[in-house]
Amino acid sequence: MSYRSAFRADLFAGQTHLVTGGGSGIGRCCAHELAALGANVVLIGRNVERLEATQAEIIEDGGKASFYSVDIRQEADVRETVAKIVAEHGRIHGLVNNAGGQFPAPLMRISKNGWDAVVNSNLTGGFLMAREVLNQSMHEHGGSIVNIIADMWRGMPGMGHSGAARAGMLSFTETAAVEWASFGVRVNAVAPGFIASSGMDRYDPSFAEFVVPQMRGTIPSSRMGDEDEVSSAITFFLSPAASYTTGACLCVDGGSSLNTKLFPLSDHARMPEQKAFHRAVKPQAVLRTLKKDA
Repeated sequence: MSYRSAFRADLFAGQTHLVTGGGSGIGRCCAHELAALGANVVLIGRNVERLEATQAEIIEDGGKASFYSVDIRQEADVRETVAKIVAEHGRIHGLVNNAGGQFPAPLMRISKNGWDAVVNSNLTGGFLMAREVLNQSMHEHGGSIVNIIADMWRGMPGMGHSGAARAGMLSFTETAAVEWASFGVRVNAVAPGFIASSGMDRYDPSFAEFVVPQMRGTIPSSRMGDEDEVSSAITFFLSPAASYTTGACLCVDGGSSLNTKLFPLSDHARMPEQKAFHRAVKPQAVLRTLKKDA
C-alpha cells in the first residue's frame, strides 16, 4: 500500500521540504504525504529513534527522506542545521513548522520552567526555524512556510501555556506574511482541532479517561479528526493551489471552533474520514474510548 493523497503524485518532484517534529504524529504523516508527492523530505526533531523509524518507512515506500537531530529552541543549533541542509540539498522549497508540545495543567500550577518550555517549543523554535530558512534560502529563492497552531480561539483552559504560544504563532504568521511577501515567500497557518494523534498517549492517563470521551460531543462533525486530514491542509498551502494565499489560517477541526455551546449538537456518523495514510495508527487514548462506546 502507499499514501493515497488527494494531490497529484509528482506535485513536489525535485523539491526539498522540511518538517519539524517529523518523527511522530502529524509531522510523520505530513512527511509521508510530501514524500509520496515526490518531495525530498528532511525530518527535524530531537528523538533520533523516531526520526530513523519515519525515514525508514518513507524509504520503504519508495520516497526520499533524510533527518537531522536538533533542538529547535537552540538558536545556534538551528542556524547550523539549516546551513547543513542548504549545503547538502540546495534550495529549501517548503517548511512545515510542526514541532511542539504541551502538558495539561491549570495556569495556577504552571511553573516558569514549564511555561518557558512550552512557549519555546511552540513559538520561539518555530520563529527560529522560519527566520533561518528565510535568511539562508527563501530570501533569494522564495518558498512556502506553514505553521501548525491549534484551536485556541476561545482560550485553552487546562493548557494556557500552549494557547498563548499558538496565538503568538498566529500573529507571527500574519506579520511574516506581510514582511516576507516581497521575497516570494508565503506564510500560512493550520489550526488542528481534536486530532487522533500519537501525542495524546504522552499525557497523563487521566486525560484519556476523562477528557477524550467528552471531545466528540463538542464537535459538530461528531468525531475526532485524523492526522491525514491535517496533512492535506498543509499540503494545500505548500502547493501552487495556494499561490495567492498568504497570512491565512485554515481550521481543521470539524467545526469545533464555531461551537457556541448554545446550539444542541447531534450524535451522528455522517462525516466520512479521508483515510489516506496507509501507516496511520490510532492512539491508545482514543482506542480505549472506542472500545467503551462499542
